[in-house]
Amino acid sequence: MSLVPSVTETLSAWDRTPVACTRFCERDDLEHVGGTKDPTLDRIVELRPDLVVMDVEENRLEDHAALVQRGLFVHVLKVRSLDDVNPSLRELARRVDSTYEPWQIGSPREVSLSTFVPIWRRPWMALGVPTYGSSVLTHLGVRNVFSHDGPYPHIELGDALERHPDVVLAPSEPYPFTKRQLPELESVAPTILVDGKDLFWWGVRTRDALERLGALIATVSLENRG
Repeated sequence: MSLVPSVTETLSAWDRTPVACTRFCERDDLEHVGGTKDPTLDRIVELRPDLVVMDVEENRLEDHAALVQRGLFVHVLKVRSLDDVNPSLRELARRVDSTYEPWQIGSPREVSLSTFVPIWRRPWMALGVPTYGSSVLTHLGVRNVFSHDGPYPHIELGDALERHPDVVLAPSEPYPFTKRQLPELESVAPTILVDGKDLFWWGVRTRDALERLGALIATVSLENRG
């Protein structure tokens, strides 16, 4: 069973489809057992999965403790950077009797842009460090202006403006930023809407996500220099 959307995607690609998942996992054909932060613990226990996969960034410690106390085996992942992806997937593959071939991430690009990445609104929150998403941006040559404020700092838009980012990268999740929020965000810097899954979902999508985001960053960098 997977309580992590990116893990559900990865397990599905490995032909290890979970018996159930969360409502955020984009598998409407599977039973949903609540959300990442509010799983239906009684139903999870009733399903008697051999393994429950959780992640320290996605799930709550108290839910982990409750599942362990009720006799379930829980595998906890902790992915906070690109460097964590290969070893985490290798161990996950071992747990589910699959195989995983690590791949070379490659050398990071030189810094070409600075960015503010909002992840929530009302209250405003920013992507910080240490987080997987910020490490992806660093690898692609993008400096996070909130890299010294903790992983998910609460901010005001004025705080972002004072740090003079070259661009705002507004992801589609966890807050679904759309064109409706552009006037607010563009008061800070020119704003690009990005796929939140490519920025935050690690796993089988990581390699292609780096290519897609890298192409986007390269385009924005050229426009910025122009």
